[in-house]
Amino acid sequence: MPQTVRFRLDDAACAELTALRAQLIAHGIAVPEGAPAVTAAAAGSIPQPARDALAAEVRLLALPSIWLATLGTVAGRPDELVLAAVVDAELLAVHGAVHDALAGRVRSPLAAYLPGTWLPHCVLATERPADAFAVLHPVPTVRARVVAVDTG
Repeated sequence: MPQTVRFRLDDAACAELTALRAQLIAHGIAVPEGAPAVTAAAAGSIPQPARDALAAEVRLLALPSIWLATLGTVAGRPDELVLAAVVDAELLAVHGAVHDALAGRVRSPLAAYLPGTWLPHCVLATERPADAFAVLHPVPTVRARVVAVDTG
């Protein structure tokens, strides 16, 4: 199981995303466990020195807001339905800073989360994406403030 760096979202956004997941549960569609978040990086291992470097870098950053607006799927994970973000320069800059702090310090980084390939998103369903799409479409845009950067 890879270790991740996740953008923790504000309580109001989490409540909105959890409500979307609850609609899916009511239709018998599986959803991820845990609080909604946006994964910014993943690797086979993120050692403590990498976590320390990331924590030092994050203290210097202004954390962005993320506009989650597009229902879709992500390459390589066809069983998931996600709410993808509108990508802007501020979000990409913070994502780049995360990866700069981790560069050369992690083992087996996952390519899907590297700058240039990353699609910021929150997973809503872990099965039956077409059915999940039908339940949620049209989806409201969720404005999520990033309140912390978590490693785990």
